[in-house]
Amino acid sequence: MTDRSNPLTSLWRALPFTGPEKPLVTVIEMTGVIGEVGAGRKGMTLKKLEKPIRDAFKPKGVKAVALAINSPGGSPVQSRLIFNAVRREAKEKDVPVLAFIEDAGASGGYILAIAGDEIYADESSIVGSIGVISGGFGFQEAIARLGVERRIYTAGENKSQLDPFKPEDPEEVARLKDLLNEIHDQFIALVKERRGDRLSKDETLFSGRIWSGASAVEKGLVDGTAQFGDFLRDRFGKDVKIKRIPLEKGSLLKMFFSGGAADGFKAAALIDADELMAAGERRAHWARIGL
Repeated sequence: MTDRSNPLTSLWRALPFTGPEKPLVTVIEMTGVIGEVGAGRKGMTLKKLEKPIRDAFKPKGVKAVALAINSPGGSPVQSRLIFNAVRREAKEKDVPVLAFIEDAGASGGYILAIAGDEIYADESSIVGSIGVISGGFGFQEAIARLGVERRIYTAGENKSQLDPFKPEDPEEVARLKDLLNEIHDQFIALVKERRGDRLSKDETLFSGRIWSGASAVEKGLVDGTAQFGDFLRDRFGKDVKIKRIPLEKGSLLKMFFSGGAADGFKAAALIDADELMAAGERRAHWARIGL
């Protein structure tokens, strides 16, 4: 029978529980288009993710860092910068990285995924799109019908290449394709470096095609199909502590006041048109993978 009047017993009851600590996995949510997509509506950039990445690797004894990815891609530069930031922290802290693809990990979104030492997806996730794309419009006939004369002055013969208000120049297109092929080769080399012998010998692997998560397992693009929470509980035990790292989010109010009253009113006047174009750009990124 416990002596409830014993002062040591009362002290023990008042102390916090100091049993074995639960295994900790931190989670970085990587959602949306990668890069700049409109005033006050930035997509994923290194500037936005650098601190959350550091914070995810900071806790002492963290068992793994998980990347929750849902992205159709975007800027190849920002994709690589974020990838490098994750790998740098993983190497310095000697912490494994697990990537989980939700709806999509395509194009630049797949670059984020290969920052993981292991990659998992849902059976119906969209994976792949290992390619590079550039698009635009030609308005030269439209302005001619309107009686508008295009006037442009440059220093440097190639400064106005691919101008949408002049006829397409085959030489300029050829130079653009050379650039796209160079970036594509860099993308392929990074995937081979990270995935190695896990990749299949399928000739279409780097053609820009997309696959379901189930097919991506066969191609070696992902290591398996799994649900995020279930996987972590199976790997680290049912008591695993999953800590999501918050991302800093801007707001229209913050943007309104960040540059003073004059800039704030100017931003408010322009936001509708700019955001409309940005929304179209975001929609185009998702539409390319059928989402």
